[in-house]
Amino acid sequence: MRFRSPAPGIELSRRRFLRGTGVALALPFMASWPGRAAAAIGGAAPRRSAFLYFPNGAAMKDWVPEATGSDFALPYSLEPLAAVRDQVLVISGLDKPNSRQGDGHYAKTANFLTGMPVAKTTGAELSSGGVSVDQLIARSLAGQTPLPSLELSTEPIVSGVDSNVGFTRIYGGHISWESASRPLTRELDPRMVWERLFGGSVSLDARGRQLRGNLLDHVLADARDVRRKLSRDDRPKFDEFLDSVRAVEQRLDHAAQEDRPPPDPAALGVTPPAGIPREPRDHVALMLDMLVLAFRTDSTRVASFMFANDVSGRNFSFLDGVKGGHHEMSHHEGKPEKLEQYRRITRWHVEQFAGLVARLAAIPEGDGTLLDSTMLLCGSSMSDGNSHSPDNLPILVAGGGGGTLIGGRHLAFEGDRPLCDLHLALARRMGLAIDSFGDSTAPLPDLGPDEA
Repeated sequence: MRFRSPAPGIELSRRRFLRGTGVALALPFMASWPGRAAAAIGGAAPRRSAFLYFPNGAAMKDWVPEATGSDFALPYSLEPLAAVRDQVLVISGLDKPNSRQGDGHYAKTANFLTGMPVAKTTGAELSSGGVSVDQLIARSLAGQTPLPSLELSTEPIVSGVDSNVGFTRIYGGHISWESASRPLTRELDPRMVWERLFGGSVSLDARGRQLRGNLLDHVLADARDVRRKLSRDDRPKFDEFLDSVRAVEQRLDHAAQEDRPPPDPAALGVTPPAGIPREPRDHVALMLDMLVLAFRTDSTRVASFMFANDVSGRNFSFLDGVKGGHHEMSHHEGKPEKLEQYRRITRWHVEQFAGLVARLAAIPEGDGTLLDSTMLLCGSSMSDGNSHSPDNLPILVAGGGGGTLIGGRHLAFEGDRPLCDLHLALARRMGLAIDSFGDSTAPLPDLGPDEA
């Protein structure tokens, strides 16, 4: 594997922040800021990449389109993509050959972004097979953003050994690996993500509820000064950005003040602590909002998000027609009543992804949108959850990748085409001059123009 030095990015000392006591709100690109256009890579917006993971596979009969190319109908599970289909690639036929020998979920989850064999262990000697592609990208961008990368999830790590397969359950909660033996800590609490992005302090009242000074109140004087210096075209963009920040902060405050319900054994088995929304769908939405803010402020250019741990039994009874846990429904055994619930859960995950794509597409940046410079990969580590197959994985790729991705198509591959071919192609589009990654054979073709 060979590297080249990444193109110089925006130096941290040249960024524009709104500052207040103990806080610093990084601002997105505005054309009328002196020097900002020259500071961007090649005069264009920097590229970002995010890797999203949902557990327990997918209802594949309702996932893979029948036709290939651009003239295909969206099957049931992908129907939520209708409004953004031109920005999305549906990719079928990608496999993880090094997971075929592993039992259950764990040997498939931990290597979702490495592609290499996962060591069977009870927890003493973890090995995901290597560094994950997101962290390889993060290393190449070191020093260009305040945070090297951002790892998000919604469920705590579960320890212990799954006696059914003899693997540590730790593997089920990690897709980002600094090295083969060192997974990165995921952040579950949106409050703490906020602190990492913008600083400031958090205090709690006697009931453990969060008390915070409003971020925008702290930086209001600086914001007014900055706004006066912007062009007439940039002022509405600046106002919209501040409104979006305030909206997220208000949702954080609401979550912090929610009364904690009794534990739900069918869901996580624990009551979410103060600051984490008690409704799983609200938690997911808030974490995705954090990802958008991180990219919009160029706080990081690499992120990963796990909707939940693999083998998650999260109760999806908040969906119409679903009355049980995700893992339970993934083991449908061909029973129609379980299959119906499983496919509705699959569709819900796609709906959240589609919302993220739409949100990025609505944010202007330079001559385009934030989505134009971003690459999003969303998928699972197995196809059908009942068979635990690591072949023909459910994979979606969205965004423009700085003009290197062309969406609105279904790409179907045949034979042993490893998922790492896609990882390699995306890494090269992020500026890495590498010839291989994991078990790749060649960069996955037909995604769009060359990565150069």
